[in-house]
Amino acid sequence: MSKPIIAIVGRPNVGKSTLFNKLVGERISIVDDTPGVTRDRIYGDIEWAGRTAMLIDTGGIEPFSDDVILSGMREQAQLAIDTADAVIMVTDVRCGLVATDEEVAHMLIKANKPLVLCVNKCDSIGEAPPEFYEFYKLPIEPIAVSSVHGHGTGDLLDAVFAQIPKEEEEEPESEVISVAVIGRPNVGKSSLINKITGENRCIVSDIAGTTRDSIDTKVETPYGVFNFIDTAGMRRKSKVLDKVEHYSVLRAKMAIERADVCVIMLDAETGITEQDTKVAGLALEAGKACIIAVNKWDAIEKDTHTMQNFRKDIERDFAFMSYAPSVFISAKTGQRLNNLYENIVHVANTSALRIKTGLLNDVLAQATSRVQPPTDKGRRLKIYYMTQTSVKPPTFVFFCNNAELFHFSYQRYLENRLREAFDFSGTPVRFIIRERSDK
Repeated sequence: MSKPIIAIVGRPNVGKSTLFNKLVGERISIVDDTPGVTRDRIYGDIEWAGRTAMLIDTGGIEPFSDDVILSGMREQAQLAIDTADAVIMVTDVRCGLVATDEEVAHMLIKANKPLVLCVNKCDSIGEAPPEFYEFYKLPIEPIAVSSVHGHGTGDLLDAVFAQIPKEEEEEPESEVISVAVIGRPNVGKSSLINKITGENRCIVSDIAGTTRDSIDTKVETPYGVFNFIDTAGMRRKSKVLDKVEHYSVLRAKMAIERADVCVIMLDAETGITEQDTKVAGLALEAGKACIIAVNKWDAIEKDTHTMQNFRKDIERDFAFMSYAPSVFISAKTGQRLNNLYENIVHVANTSALRIKTGLLNDVLAQATSRVQPPTDKGRRLKIYYMTQTSVKPPTFVFFCNNAELFHFSYQRYLENRLREAFDFSGTPVRFIIRERSDK
């Protein structure tokens, strides 16, 4: 299942961005005393008591303002509320309960979403200040919080997660492979889903941005059972002008998270663009098995070298994803869809591949004897042993004497040796370096 979404909303300058940064654990949102610094929505992941969620920071809501920027921020916040599974309303204890707080509270109650009231800037330890009790006038129980010091944030998260239903356990149908079809707009993602299902499951149009949300479609084939997720096309940030499209892109990113395999679709007619590689980068960051599918292959003129030349372009532009197989398909005619199914099954299996520690260390011994570990200022890197800790993607821990000596170039060499020894095609491989003393 995808992560629940929690929106932080409130009037300007009550400390929403400071709270966001404290909960996420990073300084992501800009914090300033000037109202209206945060205008768009900012996203970050949080983890609490074994559960995870995506947190959205929003601009301040000014219900009575006609200012163009403030009204735009109000619309952005409303979109965040509509998308969220739960909402944290932030107020300022130093200002007390003001009319704007009451308007924001009524707006949130009408939205009928799980709601928690955060009374921020209760910075003194111990009993809440007298002004805190004003907020009991609102029909939401207040929680005293200091976003600067972190006091009360645990109680706040407890209250939020208590109102979000726990994610159901994944179905025991391990044979079902979730496949996210991703790419920039108009490369044929929805057309591919429609061809696979044999029905007009998704709206297809030449207008970019037709698909707004991620649509799941379960398909049974001779190659297995697949859950295809059609996603919204991801454009360059500067091109995303429509407010709803921000959320479409967010949903596409969340679809990547819950997929086993990502099919990165390219358009054979327009060739490879910078945005294609950025979309692929999202799948790489998420550690997903990937296939590069070149669509509309039926629509271009070809000679004996056309496919070979396009493969060279893929090798050049997707050098960071050289492990990903490429297939040339036509969503319109169904050309080579069988090849696509075979590759999906294969890369899903390699992503879940687990290697015994003994075999891994045999490969490690052969690799280090062939190319000696690097040295620096008379010290040589010693790798004691390695083990696999997880799958999807395959993740390996190396225990060595000095992590600084374990250069990136030597890690790449060992990755290549692992890929030669075991079939990790289609999946990224992750390394974790741990230091351990010689003793």
